[in-house]
Amino acid sequence: MEIHGWGRYPRLDASLAFPLSAGQCAPLLGEPLIARGLGRGYGDCALAPRVLDTRRLDHLLDFDPVSGVLTCAGGATLADIVQVFVPRGWFLPVTPGTRFVTVGGAVASDVHGKNHHVEGSFCEHVIGLDLLLGNGERVQASASERPDLFRATCGGMGLTGVILAARLRLKPIRSAAVVETTIKTPDLDATLAAFAEQAGSTYSVAWIDCLARGRQLGRSVLMLGEHADDGPLALSGGHPVAIPVDAPAGLLNRVTMAAFNALYYARARTGTRRVGLESFFYPLDALADWNRLYGRAGFLQYQFVVPEAAGLRVILERIAASGRGSFLAVLKAFGKGNDNLLSFPHAGYTLALDFKAEPAAFELLDSLDRLVLDHGGRLYLAKDARMSAATFRAGYPRWQEFEAVRERHHAVGRFASALSRRLELQ
Repeated sequence: MEIHGWGRYPRLDASLAFPLSAGQCAPLLGEPLIARGLGRGYGDCALAPRVLDTRRLDHLLDFDPVSGVLTCAGGATLADIVQVFVPRGWFLPVTPGTRFVTVGGAVASDVHGKNHHVEGSFCEHVIGLDLLLGNGERVQASASERPDLFRATCGGMGLTGVILAARLRLKPIRSAAVVETTIKTPDLDATLAAFAEQAGSTYSVAWIDCLARGRQLGRSVLMLGEHADDGPLALSGGHPVAIPVDAPAGLLNRVTMAAFNALYYARARTGTRRVGLESFFYPLDALADWNRLYGRAGFLQYQFVVPEAAGLRVILERIAASGRGSFLAVLKAFGKGNDNLLSFPHAGYTLALDFKAEPAAFELLDSLDRLVLDHGGRLYLAKDARMSAATFRAGYPRWQEFEAVRERHHAVGRFASALSRRLELQ
């Protein structure tokens, strides 16, 4: 069957296996395969001719209400965890912008959220993993047991083995509400100054107008958040609005995106209010299949991190000059990185944007790659669909250590994806 990631580009014919238990996974090993959860990686990280689909390996296995440690199967979703544990006063310590991600996918991508500057990335809250290795052996890995395998698996894009289960520590909350503060900033200097001034906020993220130029370059709407100290723990329980068909190819263009950006910025209001947890953390989940807005050809999500504001400015100027800016543009300030071999975050600024998958976008992104590398940055593997092996190696200098770990733990020749092939990994 034909499969694709959330960006709907590229597409690949694949043979899918749907094991019902961890014990059914080992007999599937043989020719190279990749494990896949809900398919919310944007590019080709979970595409391969042979795919092990983990969606039926979705059990919540154990929970300690004193320590907050949850043990769950790799196919359990963040939505499952939110649904079950928020009413009990627990939440994810780190969450990406959608809850429709499996725990295995969150580990493999070492996902980050609006609180990276405070809490780091997802795997910094993972205590241990159960992995199926390429030789059929099931092993445990943690910071103290097989630490090389643990550090390679966290952020390793599923290329070290199948993540059968994970143990992670949830965080206590007192309410399902978030106190959200909105700040409008007129340009990039003001935006970055606001991030610095609000560094003590638990959560921070900005929508940025990447089509704005000149004195308005980098104008943004910064949103801060804190868990409310009181109020009910009940979730809203609303149903997402569906987009039933692919949008016309020309719907998203420079004119419509510029109009949207201008309207969004104009309507934003500075102030503080209480919002639901789902609204603050997962706003796009309210729009089912929003990827259809880009039409059948799909889109490319491009996310990079650079350590300094100067690099961010140069890249924004290049995007604005191209006229190909995204209306879904998200800026965050990262804290320090971790010791995982292929984890994306490091201290600096990260910007995520969407571009229609068309020739001019590929040319633009090639030019942005050079700017990102020139300014000491790298691209996010979970979002990527087109970077070169040379760009990958320049951005991830520990890639050879990663390959050595895969060799030691029987992954070479057993686990591979369209992403790993493109990046010329073994």
